[in-house]
Amino acid sequence: MDNIAAYLVVIILLVLGVFQVLLALGKPYGRFAWGGQHVVLPRRLRIGSALSVLLYTLIAYIALGQSDLMESALADQTLQTFSWVLFAYFALGVLMNGISRSKQERVTMAPTSALLAASFLILAL
Repeated sequence: MDNIAAYLVVIILLVLGVFQVLLALGKPYGRFAWGGQHVVLPRRLRIGSALSVLLYTLIAYIALGQSDLMESALADQTLQTFSWVLFAYFALGVLMNGISRSKQERVTMAPTSALLAASFLILAL
């Protein structure tokens, strides 16, 4: 089950990474992210989107390391702790995306956050 959860995390983060790159390049998908207040993100949010891809890479590394699908330089206890932190982060993301003013963000990102939270709960356990 850990492997499935880790693969799901990686696939979701890959899709989100492509999405964030498109946002960073100025594509008109801003209604799905960052509170949905902009069609095309302003410069500061475009930079945030670009940086989020690096964060997604780290999160994927943690998921793969926790599931033993990849060797990790991090100690098992560190991976375990990060898995719980990421579970809490994505669980909070469900709430935050769920109360977004943007219907597009609520409909797409709340379920995405829920899948990521559930996957990290499996990995943490």
